Amino acid sequence: MTDRDVAPSGKREFPPVAELLPHRGRAVLLDRVLAHDATTTVCSVETSASTLFHDADGGVPATVGLEYMAQTIAAHGGLLDRDAGREARPGFFLGTRRLTLAVTRFEPGQCLEVTATHLRGSTGLLAFDCAIRPAPGAEPMVSGILTVYLLESFEALARDFAEGAAKDSPTDA
Repeated sequence: MTDRDVAPSGKREFPPVAELLPHRGRAVLLDRVLAHDATTTVCSVETSASTLFHDADGGVPATVGLEYMAQTIAAHGGLLDRDAGREARPGFFLGTRRLTLAVTRFEPGQCLEVTATHLRGSTGLLAFDCAIRPAPGAEPMVSGILTVYLLESFEALARDFAEGAAKDSPTDA
């Protein structure tokens, strides 16, 4: 954290979510970071802000909550990387355990609080306990343990794919 991240009130100000995620344009579904520390990040989503996944009535299927939670994990990593003075590293959502959907959809214009808390892992494979609530302290509407794979960089990913492709190529005998 730098001095420019602290508001005159003493509370930390966070950069726009788009600066923390590899997503661009309409793919950025989070509105802003509400809170962050070494283990937990809390973001907000207003369901009417993006029309990307709206149903006919303007609601959003609860399964989109997986992407809200994955983006909150990415924001968490982006903030940690920023605090360490490095570029945000890319990651991939691999799967979820204990997924609970207490609702089938989020209502039009609903404001949601999305929390991601790091459970285990420091490099490569990481697990986060995530939840989406209509308000702080409310019962989760969607929750689960999300597993992600953290890469060192997009360049490393491209290199790994190129090396893998070279190994898989048929050779002339």
